[in-house]
Amino acid sequence: MTHESLTSKNRKLVGSLVVFATIMLGFGFLVLPPLYEVFCEVTGLGGKTNPTAAAVTEAADLSREIRLEFVTTVNQYAPWEFSAELDSMEIHPGKLYEATFFARNLTDRFKIAQAVPSVAPALAAKHFKKLECFCFSSQEFAAGELKEMPVRFIVDSDLPQHIDTITLSYTFFDTAQVSETDNGMPAHTGAH
Repeated sequence: MTHESLTSKNRKLVGSLVVFATIMLGFGFLVLPPLYEVFCEVTGLGGKTNPTAAAVTEAADLSREIRLEFVTTVNQYAPWEFSAELDSMEIHPGKLYEATFFARNLTDRFKIAQAVPSVAPALAAKHFKKLECFCFSSQEFAAGELKEMPVRFIVDSDLPQHIDTITLSYTFFDTAQVSETDNGMPAHTGAH
C-alpha cells in the first residue's frame, strides 16, 4: 500500500468519525431531552406531573376517597432535616388540597436546596396536578433556618378507578455552589 492511498484512507476515516461524532452530539442535545421529558411524564420520575395549572373548576368526587402518602428523604450526607406535616391524608379527586413540608438547614452556613419529587404509581402522575410547590425552584436557607413549605395540588377526577393510593415522595438535595466570605454572607461561586 502506498503512502498516498494510506493517507487517503485515513482522511476518509477521520471524516467519517467527525460526521458520526456530529450526529451523536446532535442526537444527545436535540433528541434525548424531549424523549426524557416524555419518559418522565409517563412514569412520574423526576417529579413530572401534569403541569396544567388552569383554574380549578372540576367538581370534587365525594363518592371516592384516595389515600395520599408522603415520603421524604434527604440525599446522603446532605445537612438537612426534612419532613411532611402528615404521613398521609385522605383526598377526593377533583378537590383542591394543601400539604405542608418542613426543612431545616442543620449547618451554620447559608445553603441552597432543591427538592426532587416523584409520584407513584406512574399512572397517577399524569392525574396529579401541582399548582404550587416548593419543588418548582431552589430554596435558600440561612444558617439554622427552618422553613414551612406548602404544596397545593388536585388529583383529576378521571384517575383510574383501580388506583386507591398515591405516594408523593421528595428527596431533598444540597445544591449550593457557594462559599462564605469573611462577613458570613454567601459568595456565589457558581450558578444555582
